[in-house]
Amino acid sequence: MPEERLHPNLALARHGAIEILRVDREDALGALNFEIMEALGDYVTDLRDRRDEVRVLIVTGTGRGFVAGADIAGYNGVGQTVFDGFQRRSRQTLDAIAELPQATVCAVNGYALGGGFELALCCDFVFVSEKARLGLPEIKLGLLPGGGGTQRLPRLVGPMKAKELLMTGRMIPATEAVEIGAALETCAPDALMPRAMEFAEALAGMAPLPLREAKRVVDDGIDAALSAGLTLEQRVLGALFATDDGKEGITAFMEKRAPVFTGH
Repeated sequence: MPEERLHPNLALARHGAIEILRVDREDALGALNFEIMEALGDYVTDLRDRRDEVRVLIVTGTGRGFVAGADIAGYNGVGQTVFDGFQRRSRQTLDAIAELPQATVCAVNGYALGGGFELALCCDFVFVSEKARLGLPEIKLGLLPGGGGTQRLPRLVGPMKAKELLMTGRMIPATEAVEIGAALETCAPDALMPRAMEFAEALAGMAPLPLREAKRVVDDGIDAALSAGLTLEQRVLGALFATDDGKEGITAFMEKRAPVFTGH
C-alpha cells in the first residue's frame, strides 16, 4: 500500500475503511520526541472527524522497535517547564487515541517500552510479535510513567501485576503480555501485520454505528456503577433499533441474506 508522510517519522497508508499509522524511526527504536508527539496528536484530531470514512486504525512500528518510549535524550538538561509541557502534550495525544470513536488495533512489532507500552494500552486490541518486549522501565530512571501507565495498566491486568511491572521496571515477553491480558494474540513476526489487517477488516465489515457504540459503552461503563452501565447499554440498544441499519440487519436475517449497512 502506498504511504504518505505526516512527519518524517510517521507514515500513513489507507486500505478501504482502514488506516495504518506506522512510527518510522528505526534508528531510535521508534522513540517519541515532542515533534513526533505533536504530529501524532494533530493526526488523531483529524481522524476523529473522519469517523464515517475511517472505521479502524492500525498503529505499528518499524524494525526492532515499536515505540521504545520517549526520547530520553530530549530530557537531558531541559528545565521543569519544558519537561512538564512534553508530559502534558503526551497525555493529550494518548488520551485522544484512547477516546477515538474508531476501533484501534495495535500491532506491536518490537520493543514497546514506557510511552510505547502506554500507546498500546490506549488501543482497543493489541497483537504482539513473538519478538516483542513490553514494559514500563521509568523507575530505573528515578521516574514513573506519565502517559497513563499507572492508571490504564492496572485497569487491564489488575493492581498487583501492574505494581510488579511498575515497581521493578521488568520487561515482559509477548507470551506473558497475552497471559496477563495486556495483549490479545501473539504472532510470528512476518504474520503480525497480515493478522492485524485480517482482524481490522473483520471489524470494518461490521455495521459502523454499533461498532462505535460497543466501544463507547464498554469504555464509559467500566468505571461506572453496574446499574448505570446497564442503563446506558439499554439506552444505546434502543437507539440502534431505531436506525436504518438496525432495521436492515433484522430484515436481512429474516430474508436469509447478507445485510447492507450504510451507517444510518
